[in-house]
Order: sequence, then C-alpha cells, then structure tokens
Amino acid sequence: MTSRSTPGLSWFNSAQGAEARAALHEVCAARGWADALLARRPYESVEALLAASDEATAALTDAGLDEAMAGHPPIGRPKPGDPASAREQRGMAGASEELKAEMLELNLAYQDKFGHVFLICATGRSAEEMRDAVRHRIDNSPRQEREIVRRELAKINRIRLTRLAAEEEGAPTA
Repeated sequence: MTSRSTPGLSWFNSAQGAEARAALHEVCAARGWADALLARRPYESVEALLAASDEATAALTDAGLDEAMAGHPPIGRPKPGDPASAREQRGMAGASEELKAEMLELNLAYQDKFGHVFLICATGRSAEEMRDAVRHRIDNSPRQEREIVRRELAKINRIRLTRLAAEEEGAPTA
C-alpha cells in the first residue's frame, strides 16, 4: 500500500521546519502531535511516518485531543474552500435535506453532551452510516467517547499523511 520512498515523503523530510509544520497542521491541528512527528525526521518510509503518527496520536493529552478536534468541521459542514474536508465528507454531499437536517440536530446534541465536535473517519462512509454512528455513540460515556475519538483521529491522520506522502515534491496538500 505504501512505499519506502515517495516524492511527498522526501519533501517532508527535507522541508524547513515552518513548511513541514504547516503541512502537518493541515493533517492534524494538535501541536504536540506535530512536534512528535517533526522530532523524528527523517523517515525512511511512509510506514515509519504512519507508525510515528499512531504513537503521537495515542500519546495526546486531553488538551491535545481537544486541539486536534477543534481543527475538524462538523460532519455535514465541510470547511469552505478545503478540498480535503469536502473529499472526506463526500458521503454527506448527496444526502437528502431531511438527513442533513437530522445530522445537524445530532451534531448539536453530541456537542452539547461531550463539548466537542463529533469526530469520525468519514472517508468512504455514507451519510446514513455517519448518522447511525452518531446515534450510537451519543450514549457513550465521555471517557468511552474520547477513546473512540482518538481511534478515529488516528485513522484520519493516516489517510491524510498517506496523501501528503504521495504528493509531488513542493506541493503537499492534506
């Protein structure tokens, strides 16, 4: 699936700190996560980069997890002008107005209960699957939900880093 050396990985390994940090911020908004990945450069393979991401995501404090979630728009409302957000939430694009309204209501109820956005790896999921997931997860305890969020964040970070590693040199996009 991933290769040992890719144009984007070569770019990331050699990029100046500010450029590499900006690219990582497009992947995950948690500064601690980015710090951990930057500290381990250079990476000899995409697999090594993904493993470092998994470790950094697992090590996020509650504040770091909150910071990461703050970088994600609610399901059904992708960040305007952000192709990654639109691509990841493509399953909501064709949803009926009724389903979109239900998702908005569920998102608000979830945010009221947990104090943060409903985070799910939306890539490849239909609007109905995302609705069913929020319906199911809203009954979780806050601790259970944070652990699920951490796992979903790890999946999102892997997808975005894989895309970053595949980009042509000098033109990374999440």
